[in-house]
Amino acid sequence: MKTPIDPLLPTPDKSPLLRMVEGRDENNQPVTIPVVTEKPLTIYLNRQEIVTAMTLGDYPDYLAVGFLRNQNMLKDDDVITGIDVDEELGVAVVRTERTTNYEEKLQKKIQTSGCAQGTVFGDMMEQIDNISLNKNTLLRTSTMLSLIKAINTMPSLYLSAGAIHGCVLAKDNEILAYVEDVGRHNAVDKIAGWMRMNGINGDDKLFYTTGRLTSEMVIKTVQMRIPVLMSRSGFTQSGVDMARQTGLTLIGRARGKRFTALSGLERIIDDHDKTATRDDPDDPLSPQRGRRPS
Repeated sequence: MKTPIDPLLPTPDKSPLLRMVEGRDENNQPVTIPVVTEKPLTIYLNRQEIVTAMTLGDYPDYLAVGFLRNQNMLKDDDVITGIDVDEELGVAVVRTERTTNYEEKLQKKIQTSGCAQGTVFGDMMEQIDNISLNKNTLLRTSTMLSLIKAINTMPSLYLSAGAIHGCVLAKDNEILAYVEDVGRHNAVDKIAGWMRMNGINGDDKLFYTTGRLTSEMVIKTVQMRIPVLMSRSGFTQSGVDMARQTGLTLIGRARGKRFTALSGLERIIDDHDKTATRDDPDDPLSPQRGRRPS
């Protein structure tokens, strides 16, 4: 019998990832507010330094493995022999049985539009042409809207301090993983690492992000073999073009009971109640409730 996988969900105690900072407000009154941490993490694959990322600081092992997996530096059949993390030095070393050398690949570095200066490598884009996403995964709009509400009402650092992105992995309306980071690309990689280390397949999953639906987000979702990508934010043209090219279902501007789908419409089954046209007052993003911290 297969051992159940523990979900990766937010913990109630966020204090290690927050710092209280004093200042003054618009009325020149003293205030003390929570701000999220931001730390450098240098990722190594065996003896080779790969990248330094500015990150929230939690789950450095998942972040390191996920980043390497999404850059095609860590293959599906690679055996990980160890992951060493030194939090004081800000270093994560992933060790594999296979001898690796990516010196040439590292010369093709591209700075992305991601927050906290995302980085991808040129040949990463070439790999997605060989990936076929599951065409049999269907998404009911009633399930999607239920999931959006659940995500928006979960306890999070964003609700406490803002200035952060969240990413969610779900199957139907069950949330399997929910992580946050100062850069949405880091949050994606943490989930990719969690999936890789727990042997979780993306074929029947949905991926949700609070960030923009850019080409980087599409590429990483396709790399994880996840057929549906959704966001409360908007699209870029490159993101839409790449989603259509790869057959990814791309859904944006998903707030309350509203959404826009621009790719992979054949996976969507329209079954939600359209008589409720107003935004859900229980949704923290609803205009009736005001906007959350930015």
